[in-house]
Amino acid sequence: MKTMSAREAKNAFGLMIDTARAEPVLIEKHVRGVVMVIAVEEYERLTVRLGSHEKTVRQAMEAARK
Repeated sequence: MKTMSAREAKNAFGLMIDTARAEPVLIEKHVRGVVMVIAVEEYERLTVRLGSHEKTVRQAMEAARK
């Protein structure tokens, strides 16, 4: 994972985007992580995984009620 200051991200926006397509980029402000930039494909992969996890939990809860 790459880390950039907010100033670096602003001044090298294109580089930040190119980097985020290959790996997550943590943007720091005052030496504290505030934003994570990730590729759309990674976001979609994570949300699909989260959605299937939520479905599994919901099914388990329904089965436990029966």
